[in-house]
Amino acid sequence: MTKRKNPASKKRHIQPLEGLERAFGDALREIRKEHGVSQEQLALDSGLDRTYVSLVERGAQSPTIRSVVKLANVLGIMPSEIVHRMEVLMAGTRRLRPLK
Repeated sequence: MTKRKNPASKKRHIQPLEGLERAFGDALREIRKEHGVSQEQLALDSGLDRTYVSLVERGAQSPTIRSVVKLANVLGIMPSEIVHRMEVLMAGTRRLRPLK
């Protein structure tokens, strides 16, 4: 008898409600929309997959520093601007604490 695959066992990307990844994704989404760039165009111009950009914006994937630089270059900003926006968003939800 063959085992049936359970649809619920498929790998799912958990979307965090808060935290570093979520704040970074929210910051990236805000900046992208301010610049009038779609996820698809941002991905194409940065050489990244659209799905990857979506996962980063939802906080389900942590971007590499290389990806952050590529995304920032396409948006015409410094990578630190995305990080700064992330810090501002995090400060609004809770007090920042240093990573251990």
